[in-house]
Amino acid sequence: QVQLVESGGGRVQPGGSLRLSCAASGSIFSINEMGWYRRAPGENLDLVATITTSGNTNHADSAKGRFTISRDNARNTVYLQMNNLQPEDTAVYYCTARIKTLRAVEYRSWGQGTQVTVSS
Repeated sequence: QVQLVESGGGRVQPGGSLRLSCAASGSIFSINEMGWYRRAPGENLDLVATITTSGNTNHADSAKGRFTISRDNARNTVYLQMNNLQPEDTAVYYCTARIKTLRAVEYRSWGQGTQVTVSS
């Protein structure tokens, strides 16, 4: 069984910064793509950013220039540095990873979500 555990959410004022972390643990053989999605109240789940094992990144237009995704392959951890946060960034942020288990089963795993609230 594989778990993704997120941390780093919270409440900040507009213009502030937060750094989200997500660590994968369990019966992991390898991890391909990792990423972050978010769901604002009453909205759909939206892509924030993804990153491949080799470090190629893809950021949503709403994240470009403000958010940066990175990962530490040795620690099976993905990060999301969020700067200049705005009220419209308020959402539950979910970590995801494409996992290959020790039994060669491949699937997408999701974290439980971490709340980010941007408010003055």
